Amino acid sequence: MEHILLILAACGYCVGSVGYFFFLVRNGENVHRAAWISLVGGMLFHGAAIGMRFFAAGHLEVSTLSEALSFFSWLLVVTYLVIQNRLGLRILGTFVAPLAAAFTLPSTILPSHMMPASPLLKSVWVWIHVSTLFAANALFAVAFAAAVLYLYQERIIKKKRPGSLDDRLPALERLDRVNHVCLLMGFPLMTLGLLAGFLYASTVWKSPWNWDPKEIFALITWFIYAILLHERLAVGWRGRKAAWLAIFGFSAVLITFLGVNLFLKGHHTLFSSQ
Repeated sequence: MEHILLILAACGYCVGSVGYFFFLVRNGENVHRAAWISLVGGMLFHGAAIGMRFFAAGHLEVSTLSEALSFFSWLLVVTYLVIQNRLGLRILGTFVAPLAAAFTLPSTILPSHMMPASPLLKSVWVWIHVSTLFAANALFAVAFAAAVLYLYQERIIKKKRPGSLDDRLPALERLDRVNHVCLLMGFPLMTLGLLAGFLYASTVWKSPWNWDPKEIFALITWFIYAILLHERLAVGWRGRKAAWLAIFGFSAVLITFLGVNLFLKGHHTLFSSQ
């Protein structure tokens, strides 16, 4: 049943991706409503699948690549829907829905063996570490989508060549605000998640820092976003510079989240082959 729900979620995200594409092209209210319903439906199916796995395992299952992709894509959709409800910018769904589909589809194919309920995985530090880092990454993904759209809109304005999408693209200030809000919420969550990971490592491996590849790349990613936050708050960076750094930061997130797990071995990949 869990796998069926996951497939239904992936279908919902795929249908939503098509719907948001037509919304970008045609700007129909009914088209957006259908795309939004598909995305929400996929999110609900997805949440049910994650919930079933949680109750069966006794802990949050993110120890395999399949589970990590699944949980991240679900949080991405939830984050987008909350931001859309608070800040508007429905057009961001054109980027978020395909991203969610791209992360969810592999999780329906990749093997995912349920880990036995270990006391280590039930630690409160693991809960904080995992939930805050995944939530931060979801916020950074939305910031990435806003940054890409910002650069595209800016390019159109500078060339003074109006296109068919002009009446559907939001103002640059609104896109920059989304980028800023996501950074303000995501950076503290990322910091808290890393601190929880260091505390957990101190109890399990007797050292907060073990030169694990994922620790190294996570710290690099933290520094990128720390620089972006400092430049925004202290120097007053806005617009193009902030957009490019948001894109660069999310690229580092993807390297840490996917590249390290796939190509490098360490403490964070102990369970990936089980």
